[in-house]
Amino acid sequence: MTVKESPRSLCPISLALELFGDAWSLLIIRDLMFKGIESYNGFLAAGEGIATNILATRLSRLETCGLIEGRPDPDDRRRTIYRLTEKGVDLAPVLVSLVLWSAKHTATDAPAELVAVMQADPSGFAGRIIADWNAARAKDTMATRS
Repeated sequence: MTVKESPRSLCPISLALELFGDAWSLLIIRDLMFKGIESYNGFLAAGEGIATNILATRLSRLETCGLIEGRPDPDDRRRTIYRLTEKGVDLAPVLVSLVLWSAKHTATDAPAELVAVMQADPSGFAGRIIADWNAARAKDTMATRS
């Protein structure tokens, strides 16, 4: 799957769906954002049953779209560690809204305590995800400079 050079339309929803509109892409972003999964094998073991070829395609697409970045694992240069980019972490409010919508309308396995925290202050919860990402990025930048 390649990224289209010209979008189907300039509708904001259509444009967003072209970037991350399939279930697998959002689940990868969810795993990076909420579960701390960052490796290919971690995504495979996440319990969703994604096929290896689909995972490889989605990771490549998400990188091409600028939502995630892959870097060699410092402990094993043959492996890749994936992280959200700023563009990817900016999806935090969207994913929080999806969790809250789903928890309101369906039975989920999301921890009730976590859902309650999200419900109490959705923008604050998403803001903490973004702040934590910024702190981790700053720490990585400082480590790289050393």
